[in-house]
Formats: sequence, structure tokens, C-alpha cells
Amino acid sequence: MNEKPANQQPANPPTSNRQHLASLYPFLYAGKQDPQAMKRALLESVLQKKAEHQRIIELFFSENDQAVVETAQSLAKMYRRNGRLYTMGNGGSSSDASHISVEFQHPVTAGRPALPAYDLSMDKTMLTAIANDVGFAQVFSRQVIALMQPQDALIGISTSGNSGNLINAFVQAKKIGAVTIGLVGGTGGEMAKAGLDHCLIVPSDSIHRVQECHVAIYHILWDLVHTLLADERGNLDSGPLNSTTEKQPSADVGHSQESL
Repeated sequence: MNEKPANQQPANPPTSNRQHLASLYPFLYAGKQDPQAMKRALLESVLQKKAEHQRIIELFFSENDQAVVETAQSLAKMYRRNGRLYTMGNGGSSSDASHISVEFQHPVTAGRPALPAYDLSMDKTMLTAIANDVGFAQVFSRQVIALMQPQDALIGISTSGNSGNLINAFVQAKKIGAVTIGLVGGTGGEMAKAGLDHCLIVPSDSIHRVQECHVAIYHILWDLVHTLLADERGNLDSGPLNSTTEKQPSADVGHSQESL
């Protein structure tokens, strides 16, 4: 009679294990569903998400339209002073930060000038050096200290408002005297308490709905800034903001050298 090898697993996991797995992955244990019922459920999900998207967008702008205009005015004033815009975020919000910098620096609308904007996560060598030597909590603040001047502005994006590395960077930007702008979700988290010049809060706990509203906000900000600068476009086109010899950001004598 052959004995079962000691390391052989049972064909079916114990009932307690199956129950645990079923609670984690219900779709694996629910059995085959009716295709038509599934289709109806998916269509209903699409309609619900669309309705919630529209509700959050309308709610935010009905309560924050003036705040959006004031934020755009601050950015336009920053550009009139030949300032630079810097952006930052983590994960999906880092993608939004990159999107903002591209919108301003490479406008897709004919006749609108390129305006200097830099994403603080675009240099992976710098990010990994700071994260390795000092810690990830300082990856943005170290760059703010080296690059930013009082005439600049910093936009930080966070769906929760609780990203420590953004808070640290805002602290340094405020010390420098730069304009500070937060795009957040929920109730604003710690960023809502950080004394930012502008903090635009999307009233939703859904990361997706918050991110969707953030895209609308910064597209509108971009458009409003160009509208506000319309009378000065000629100067901007021929001035230092669009000069092909403009220097890239560097820690020169005119920048703060404060250390953490």
C-alpha cells in the first residue's frame, strides 16, 4: 500500500480556508453568472459613476468658483513677476503634476505662449538620491529649497491632503515667500491646515472622482491664467519667459540656501 507523501497538500483547502479566500476573492467562488444580468449590472454601474462624477464636479465649482478665479489670479501675478511654477504629487497625483507642467510649458492652443513650469518628480536621479540619503519625506522640500524664489509658485496635489512630503515642501515654500496652492480631496486633510495661499478641496472620498475633478480644475486654471495674461502676450512672447537661452532651474546665488 502506497503512503501519501508528507508534503502533499489536500485536493481542497479546509473549509475555514475556503471561507477566508471567498471573503477576499468573491468572484472566484460565486459561480458562473448570467451574462445578461452581468451586462445590466455593468451598465447600471456606468450610469451611477457618470452621475456621481457630474454631481461632484457641479458641487465643487458651485462652492469654489471664486476660489478658482483667485487662484488663477495668483498664478497670473506670479508669471507677471517672471516667476516659475513648480508642481508635485505622489502616484496618480504625480501624473497630474506632470500634466500641469506640460500644459503650461507646452500649450496646445495656438497663440498661447509657453510659460515656465517644472514637475519636481521629473528627475529620477534627484528623487532617488534624496530618498536614499535623507528620506522620501524630503524629496520635494530639498528641491524647493534649492530651486524656488519668492516670485515662484508651488502646486501640490493629493487626494487625501495628508502626504507628508508635500506638507514638508509647502513649509519650505512658505518660508521662501512663494505662492502655495493645494489641490486635495475629502475634507482637505493636513494640507487644509497648512496655511496655504489657496487650497481647493474636492468634497468626495472617492479617489477617482477627486482626480477627475482635479483635472477639470487645473485645465480651467490654465485657461484663466492665459486669459488674464492676454494683454501681455506680446511681452511674454518676446521676454525672458520664452527665451531659448533661458536657464533651467539651478541652485544659484539668488535662491535660498536654507537647509533642513
